[in-house]
Amino acid sequence: MRIVVAGGTGMVGRLVVSALGRRGHDAKVLSRSHGVDLSSGAGLDVALEGVDAVIDVTNARTTSPDEARRLFGGLTTNLLAAERRAGVKHHVLLSIVGVDRLTGSPHYEGKRAQEALVKAGGVPWTIQRATQFHEFAPQTLSWTRKGGTAMIPPLLLQPVAASDVADALAGLGAGAPQGALDLAGPGPEDLVDMVRRYIVARGESVTLIPSWRSGLFGVESAGEWFLPGPGATLAPTTFQDWLAQQIA
Repeated sequence: MRIVVAGGTGMVGRLVVSALGRRGHDAKVLSRSHGVDLSSGAGLDVALEGVDAVIDVTNARTTSPDEARRLFGGLTTNLLAAERRAGVKHHVLLSIVGVDRLTGSPHYEGKRAQEALVKAGGVPWTIQRATQFHEFAPQTLSWTRKGGTAMIPPLLLQPVAASDVADALAGLGAGAPQGALDLAGPGPEDLVDMVRRYIVARGESVTLIPSWRSGLFGVESAGEWFLPGPGATLAPTTFQDWLAQQIA
């Protein structure tokens, strides 16, 4: 199959392109560096000629809910319109487990808007919701670290390996539309403990302060908001397995 990956130069996108190649598909990338501007739609019609499916892993970072909705909405609207013109048969979107339960996060607001557009976009669709990646632990540390201390929100997660998500997306892109699906890692983890283990594995010394005052998530995020439902598919790679790979 000929499958294009929107956002294919990012961390997950590169893994998706590799996973598609291993499965024998003709994988192409939609990005500015490949002559396509999703925010304006320039280059999309040419890029989607003869394409069977689109896997959308685009991302945008903003601290404003309105801006997030505008950015994600604009990208998705342009992409779906071009897919309809090209006769694309399947749109696969990467989203987040719990996106419809947790309010207040600009990123979640943007992803909710994106999901709504895909469901009403006129292209047969699959939405693969995934839990936070294992990489979320070092990312949180980098966002909150100030000198020798870091405030880490005590979130309960069930993190998943980005490579496992990429494999799932590649399989979905080559198959029939399936609606909304959940994908999670093999078991729950405490974010503070994940960051602690990451620091120890790297031989660093950082004082971790479990706190909702980090600015990343408020106390409304306490509890099981980020955990998958009972029907979720569980990926095999544990956080400890991923950590061992990173250190190696």
